[in-house]
Amino acid sequence: MVRKTIVTVLLFVFAIPALVSAHAGKADLVDVRIISDGGSECPRYRTYPHPRQEGSYFYLEAVKGARYSIQVTNRSGGRIGIVIAVDGRNIISGQKSDLKRNEQMYIVGPYESNTFEGWRTGMDRTNRFYFTNASDSYAERVFADASAMGTIALAVFREKLPQPFSKMQEGRAGGTAPHASAESQSADRAERKTSEQAGTGFGETTYSPARRVHFEPEPAHAEKFVLKYEWRSELCRKGIIHCGPKNRNRFWPEEIEFAPVPKDFRG
Repeated sequence: MVRKTIVTVLLFVFAIPALVSAHAGKADLVDVRIISDGGSECPRYRTYPHPRQEGSYFYLEAVKGARYSIQVTNRSGGRIGIVIAVDGRNIISGQKSDLKRNEQMYIVGPYESNTFEGWRTGMDRTNRFYFTNASDSYAERVFADASAMGTIALAVFREKLPQPFSKMQEGRAGGTAPHASAESQSADRAERKTSEQAGTGFGETTYSPARRVHFEPEPAHAEKFVLKYEWRSELCRKGIIHCGPKNRNRFWPEEIEFAPVPKDFRG
C-alpha cells in the first residue's frame, strides 16, 4: 500500500559546492553535511564502529548555542526518502525513531539538495535546531527521552518502482518529482572539566511550507548515517581530536626560572 509522506516545497535554489566523497556511505547515494547559520560545515571526524554496526559513523563538534541545519544531497537519478532523527526523535513527527520505512520521511528529488532547519510543527513551519545542554534539549524537555541524546541519524530509502504491467501503480508513482526545500558561532563555553552532555534545542519558529506526496520506499534502507555530536572539550578528552596546550600571549614573555632565595637570607 502506498503511504503518504511529507516533502517541502521549493522556495529557492542553492548552489551546492563540490562534495567530498568521504562524506558518503558505501553506496555513495547521498551526501550529508551539518551546516551552521554562518554557512560553514561543522567539523566532523570519521570513526569506525564494531563491524556488525551497519552505516557510516562520525563524531561532530558542536558549538554551544549555535543554530544548525542538516543538508542532504541526492547523488542518484531517482527520488529517495530520508528518515531523520535528532536525539532519537523523528524531526517531522517528534515520535521516537528507529529509522524505519513506516516513519514520516522527507523526499528528495534526483540530483537535488534539501536543507532541514528544525523540528516540523506544522505544514508551513519548523522550529530551529540549536546545540544546547541535554537538559534543555527538545527530547529531554518534552519526552524525558535521553536514549539517543547527542545524535543526528539518517536512513536513506530508494523508491520502490512500480511494475511495468500495472498502470495503476505507474500512476501512483508518476508525476513530477518534488523539488527540495531551501530551509535554510557563538564560542563554545563547555570547556569545563564537568560539562553537561550536548543536545538539540527547540528554537524559534521559521516559515517552511510543505506538501504531501506519494512515495513507497523499498523494504530496507540503502544507507545509514549516524553523527555523534559533542562539545570540543569532550572530543579532546576522548582523543577524537588533538588538543594541545592553550596558545600563549605572543606579547607577554614566558616566565624565566631563577635560583630560589633562602627564607633566612638577609643580604
